[in-house]
Formats: sequence, C-alpha cells, structure tokens
Amino acid sequence: MVSHCANPQCLKPLHYLREGKVFLFTGRNTSKGKSTLPRLEHYWLCGACAKEWTLMIDEENGVQLLERKRRRARTALVAPSAVPAL
Repeated sequence: MVSHCANPQCLKPLHYLREGKVFLFTGRNTSKGKSTLPRLEHYWLCGACAKEWTLMIDEENGVQLLERKRRRARTALVAPSAVPAL
C-alpha cells in the first residue's frame, strides 16, 4: 500500500488521490531465488513532485526518480512562399 510520496526528499503523506500521479510497475515475486508470478507495485508522486519529477523502472536498479524534461512549445515558422498552393 502506498503511504507517501515516492520522492525520498519529500515523503508527503498520501491522504487523497486528488493531486499527484500514481505509477504502476510490474515486478516479480521471488521465492528462494525462483521467479514466480508477476506482482504489481504502486508508487505515488505528490502534485508538487509530479510537476518536476517522474518515475521509471530499471531492471538493474529498480524504480528510479528522474527529472522531467521541460517541453518547449515548438512553433514552425514557414515562409508563405514555401507553402504549396492547392
């Protein structure tokens, strides 16, 4: 059960799912070194952290906190003479 923000620098307690983002990853149950059925792991980033961070899973290192890349709106400038006539 998720009880707090997955960002170790934040750890805001989870009271409501109104804000933030829930992540669902598939893991493996292991029993004495043997892999068994897959299990689902839930993680939550609070609203403030979800704006700046995201989570991803890496098989070697487990769940990783990554900084979100800011997306810039790209506007294509097209010269009127370059637009084909229909």
